[in-house]
Amino acid sequence: MNMKTVTGAIGRATLTFAMLVPQLSQAQTPASNSVPASSPAQSQGVQQPAAQQKQSGSSGLPSAPAPSQAPQEPSLQDLGFSQQQTQSNPALQAKLNRRTKMLKIHQRLGLITVAPMVADLITGPMAKAKGKNGQIIQEPTSTNLDLHAALGSTTAALYFTTAYYAMFAPKIPGVQKRGAIRMHEALAFIHGPGMILTPILGAMAFNQEQNGEKVHGIASAHGAVATVTAIAYGASIVAVAWPIHLKFWEKR
Repeated sequence: MNMKTVTGAIGRATLTFAMLVPQLSQAQTPASNSVPASSPAQSQGVQQPAAQQKQSGSSGLPSAPAPSQAPQEPSLQDLGFSQQQTQSNPALQAKLNRRTKMLKIHQRLGLITVAPMVADLITGPMAKAKGKNGQIIQEPTSTNLDLHAALGSTTAALYFTTAYYAMFAPKIPGVQKRGAIRMHEALAFIHGPGMILTPILGAMAFNQEQNGEKVHGIASAHGAVATVTAIAYGASIVAVAWPIHLKFWEKR
């Protein structure tokens, strides 16, 4: 192999290498730049949803539809009540409060009255003179008479105080009484006159006893009237306060 041939081969190899070097550098450039170029893209990709939301709001694009509102409830005017009917009435409310307060006192005093009334019925026989015609009359002691009279006076005072709070409680217009209340008030026409008549007959009987006489005449009905009065009074309490609430007189 001569020198000229070797020189030609080296020249061709040099030319070929010179042509391959630019191609290799261009092929390696995207690979070398891919790593730093991807990090900004990735960092921007994390914040992209918020940016897109801002852009979508500012660009006027249609957003999600708002939830539908719940239907409004009908007003009292829609139900047929006038404005005058729905307005508050301070005077009527004050009257109702006063009536409620007085009836509560009436109820409490009525229950308290039961105690001296029952005690008066128990001491009643001890205040009577014992004995029949032709026999020696055993007069009651002064202690029994005084105790019975004191219990009777206490019962009458509590009873009429109780009645006061019921009779003078403000009346509410348009309110109809029925059922237990009607029975309660109907029984008052029995125990009311009885509570007036019982002390009168008791005073007459007491005077007869003090004079050493046996109770006679209309005064002798004192015990019977007192018993009927107590029964009617107890029934009026049961009518409105019985725990079982057997209101058999109410219309169903």
